[in-house]
Amino acid sequence: MESRPIGIFDSGVGGLTVVRTLIDRLPDENFIYFGDTAHVPYGTKTREQLFGYARDITDFLLSHQVKSIVIACGTHSSVTLPEMETACPVPMVGVVGPGARAAVKTTRNGRIGVIATQASVNSGSYAKAIESINPGYSVYSAACSQFVPLVESGLLNSPATRQAVREYITPLLDEGIDTLVMGCTHYPFLAPVIEEFVGTDVILVDPAEETVTELADILTSQHLQNSGPRQYCNFYVSGKPENFLQLGRTLIGNVIEMVNKHSLDGDQPRVGFKGEKYAQHIG
Repeated sequence: MESRPIGIFDSGVGGLTVVRTLIDRLPDENFIYFGDTAHVPYGTKTREQLFGYARDITDFLLSHQVKSIVIACGTHSSVTLPEMETACPVPMVGVVGPGARAAVKTTRNGRIGVIATQASVNSGSYAKAIESINPGYSVYSAACSQFVPLVESGLLNSPATRQAVREYITPLLDEGIDTLVMGCTHYPFLAPVIEEFVGTDVILVDPAEETVTELADILTSQHLQNSGPRQYCNFYVSGKPENFLQLGRTLIGNVIEMVNKHSLDGDQPRVGFKGEKYAQHIG
């Protein structure tokens, strides 16, 4: 039995879309979630800042003896994952590759829209991943800077949210897309508003399902599955625990029993051999 937890991290509550899927698909697995709420949103951060956060969070998760890490963040999956995974001592899974595969499976006309953070759009990660699978497909991207703050504020169906959806997605509809990838894990919480706006001719892709499928395949192939039952699901944040607890419960229910705080601002001790060794290879 491999009862070590799965580590999951995001800038805030967005990665809870992956948690929701993981709970449904891998009900026996323990996990530790870290939301870097002190630094949300990530989409406007520099590459150097993102790598600093990635090092600190990964060190923290490794200190809890995680057996794998899910980067439940489109920005980190686009910017830091390609370098991080080569040095990390446990398997790492991002959301970009799975999201791209799901989009290619879904599209009927080969015209795919991607909504993501500015950093993800700038990296071109989704376009590269989709075009590597099928070079004949066209990818149209839009950076949606207002979406993460709206979700983090719990404004899932407000007039401001509807206006932002209209502003960001209309140009993609004008390109004739039939598939829309929600390339930031916060965005599926806005799916009802987005679906209402795009109509039935456009299918939304949430990378969480394909991401958990990839994770499950890795756990199986490396004999890392837990035979269960799940003993714990722990939540940590770098900002205010009470804010995350309230919004998190609204989004995914009472699976979040308690939220602990862990600062990433340099006032915490280094967290053990694996983490320190890993940090030396990144950034």
